[in-house]
Amino acid sequence: MSPQKLLDYARQPANLLTIAFAGVIAQASISGRHPLIRGLSDARFKKLLNEYFLTQGLSNDAASVTHRGTDEFEDLAGLLLEYRAQPTEQLAWLSLAIASAAMGENHLWQDMGLPSRKMLSELMTRCFPGLAARNTGDMKWKKFFYRQLCERANVPICKSPRCAECCDYATCFGGED
Repeated sequence: MSPQKLLDYARQPANLLTIAFAGVIAQASISGRHPLIRGLSDARFKKLLNEYFLTQGLSNDAASVTHRGTDEFEDLAGLLLEYRAQPTEQLAWLSLAIASAAMGENHLWQDMGLPSRKMLSELMTRCFPGLAARNTGDMKWKKFFYRQLCERANVPICKSPRCAECCDYATCFGGED
């Protein structure tokens, strides 16, 4: 199912959170990842669907897990939950959706099924303003998240004390389109 197909069932198809949820759910479905949004029980997933879409034809399949090994999902979800603009259930769902998508292999905006990185940056600024404000150099979002997680764990990851002098600058800040 494409993000647009899911948006055809949206209660408010132009709403930024609706677009994000549609994209994450569709991309996970296309990729065969289960659950579609990690950390959400089937009941909470149904509640999300009911609030944003006019369809109940999807299952999160929370008991099924297709990811292997260890990853940073829990740490990233925790970071996003901490920086939510408001402690609402909707932004908790979004935190889990973004963390789920971040486990994908493409740029985050692509793994979220969003039309552009600009839309992802708008979503981050609106829903996680404190965290977005920390991304002062407009670093790619996945790189930025992992940098935040490494700083929290006191794990040095950078090859240079200043980004502009680093040999990986283009990797962290280069274009994504």
